[in-house]
Amino acid sequence: PMMSRAKKFTILAITIILCVGCDQTTKYTAKELLSPGSVVRLADDTIRLQYTANTGGILSLGASLSAGTRFWVFVVSVSLALAVMLLYLILSRSLTLVPAIARALVLAGGISNLIDRLVYNGAVVDFMNVGIGRLRTGVFNVADVAIMAGAGLLVVFALFEGRSDHSPPNPEFQ
Repeated sequence: PMMSRAKKFTILAITIILCVGCDQTTKYTAKELLSPGSVVRLADDTIRLQYTANTGGILSLGASLSAGTRFWVFVVSVSLALAVMLLYLILSRSLTLVPAIARALVLAGGISNLIDRLVYNGAVVDFMNVGIGRLRTGVFNVADVAIMAGAGLLVVFALFEGRSDHSPPNPEFQ
């Protein structure tokens, strides 16, 4: 069912405030407590905490671009994309709860990483890495988790939209 504008705005505001607040708080803590270059290993090295200033995008993609190019790619174009997403969220009349939350998570993560780029001279604070042995993620932050969770939620919703039983599709039983 469609949501009222007030409910949609409330969900959007709460999601953005909580996500940006959690992300910025954890990044501040990481900057204060973690020394650049050092690694804190937790849970038998499954979790690593290590402060990095990432001037690129995901997995540092684009970090080798010139500062001017990175500004246009990671600040200007991201700002425009986030503004379009925010307008869509506000103006859309047919948005339902799950897609609204999913898009709000992506928006919140993007906003928080954009704040970093504006405050930290074009860099994003990353500090977490998870994995087992050599199989590890890149270094990431809470905003990245929000973006991935929102994107994943959108994919799952798209796969199951319109199914009344919400069970995964299984061609053998259809």
